[in-house]
Amino acid sequence: MHIYKVKPGSTVNLAEYDANDNQLFPDGKKASKKALEKLNKKLENLQELLYAEHKHKVLIVLQGMDTSGKDGVIRHVFEGVNPQGVKVASFKVPTPKESDHDYLWRIHEHTPGNGEIVIFNRSQYEDVLVVRVHNLVPPEVWGKRYDQINEFERILAEEGTTILKFYLHIDKDEQKERLQSRLDDPTKQWKFSVGDLKERKRWDEYTAAYEDVLSKTSTKYAPWYIIPSNRKWYRNLMIGEIMVDTLKKLDMQYPEPEEPLEGIVIE
Repeated sequence: MHIYKVKPGSTVNLAEYDANDNQLFPDGKKASKKALEKLNKKLENLQELLYAEHKHKVLIVLQGMDTSGKDGVIRHVFEGVNPQGVKVASFKVPTPKESDHDYLWRIHEHTPGNGEIVIFNRSQYEDVLVVRVHNLVPPEVWGKRYDQINEFERILAEEGTTILKFYLHIDKDEQKERLQSRLDDPTKQWKFSVGDLKERKRWDEYTAAYEDVLSKTSTKYAPWYIIPSNRKWYRNLMIGEIMVDTLKKLDMQYPEPEEPLEGIVIE
């Protein structure tokens, strides 16, 4: 079992997880660049194989506090993959139409089809995170959703979807630095929102909500990984390695040509 995987049924206390950890790659940032390039190439080849075989489907869920690096993971870990077979779905405040349906309705239509990798930038878990912290629905409503989400993911898994869920773990000091960086850099100010500061004041509430998510919804068929993310390069390496290892285990094969190719001469 991977050291960052949350064991099903365990109780998570995020204070016990070091957001600065880099024990699986102590060589440092400089060496990580070449290592990530190799992972990118492996992932590119595996994704092409996944697309060609058209049998498996892969769902990646990215969650974390503001500034934890969800966009950065998508940009760096999946660099070079064929956009034809990789899609990103972002879930923000529900639209009026989405609000007229159950909370999983808008999620289901974005799940991957055969041969696809879909990355959720935020996900169904917003409905036990933001909804809980901001008291948008009563506890008796959101409290049922852990089991509902588990069953939803079970259906996806039984229908052939490989699910990997990554919690990008940063500490409060690191978030402060990243917010300040956005504020100070004119090229990053478009990312800054005053609302981020309001959410930051709810750090402890979000931590408690995430601990419940990680404790109650890490399953054998849809595990959570708590990825140390203060070091961006380490975060990217760990997610890349887990992705590559998982895709290799699918034991994928290129399909046979539809017609015999022997004797064909291209003039």
